[in-house]
Amino acid sequence: MAKKKKKSVKMSKKMWGAVLGAVALIVASIFVVSYMDKYEGKEQWIYIEKGYSEKQLQDTLSTKLGADFGSKVYRLWSMMGGEIIGSSGAYKVEPGITAWQVGRNMSKNYQSPITVTFNNVRTMEQLAQRMSKKMKFDEKDFLSVCDTMLVREGFAPEEFSAVFFPDSYEFYWNATPQKVVQTMLKYYRKYWDYEKIAKAKSLGLTPIQVSTLASIVEEETNKSDERPKVARLYLNRLDKKMKLQADPTLKFALGDFSIRRLLNEHMKVESPYNTYKYEGLPPGPIRIVNKKTLDAVLDAPKHDYIYMCAKEDFSGYHNFAVGYEEHKANAKRYQAELDRRNIKK
Repeated sequence: MAKKKKKSVKMSKKMWGAVLGAVALIVASIFVVSYMDKYEGKEQWIYIEKGYSEKQLQDTLSTKLGADFGSKVYRLWSMMGGEIIGSSGAYKVEPGITAWQVGRNMSKNYQSPITVTFNNVRTMEQLAQRMSKKMKFDEKDFLSVCDTMLVREGFAPEEFSAVFFPDSYEFYWNATPQKVVQTMLKYYRKYWDYEKIAKAKSLGLTPIQVSTLASIVEEETNKSDERPKVARLYLNRLDKKMKLQADPTLKFALGDFSIRRLLNEHMKVESPYNTYKYEGLPPGPIRIVNKKTLDAVLDAPKHDYIYMCAKEDFSGYHNFAVGYEEHKANAKRYQAELDRRNIKK
């Protein structure tokens, strides 16, 4: 009898072990399944500031992702050793992602890159505004870094805009303005390789001067197929030591690109950007230019035109002329159309 009782106790322990193991497995499975729930809301961005409290993070997750999903993310982030300082950044939460993935990304600081796109930008101030809308830093921080870093790299303030190319770039939300400017300098240097510098030199220009001329061309016409032709016209004027007499530079000097009809009084403005008054190129670009426009200058096809005037059909294209008399006739037709449309300024 004693032996049977001992055997019964031994079997009982095995059974309890199996039961406990099964229970643990079930609990673990429920836990895993629960935290593998997929997010079903619309795309959200979670921004974690270094100065956040854990309560603020909890509230942000619940507000953005819903109380249930947000609380799961927070618990997982905490269980994985997440800390506010180490997790600061931006995280994109898309439909279909699991709570486990979001919690892991945040705890490991696997940030989602922010896409920063800018085009049709004239001034550094406008660029700073575009950047600061997407990034953590503000406009003043960005401009201040440009003032120090770009001067140190040999650029004068009026040349800063030549460093930046309109395009889409990826940065982390909390990237410093120094990191952003360093990245832009890298793209600038990559574009200005030996071959392109040699092309600029053959035109008698530096890379900055090519950017300056390209900015005038880009303001002069929004027709990409016409830009190489316009670029060569200005190169011809430079070769002949003629004043560029480029309307966009005058508008830049006046600080008003909305002017449609330039008058004699406008041409008297005192500014190094007044190409009706001063010979040669202005001191720097009048806008941030596209790389394709730089190419249009570097590869401008040969022709003999030195005059241009907007077409009277307001198509956005221009009439070109070699001689002044032909140019006067083109200009007369355009002025007559301005009068007919009652465009005074």
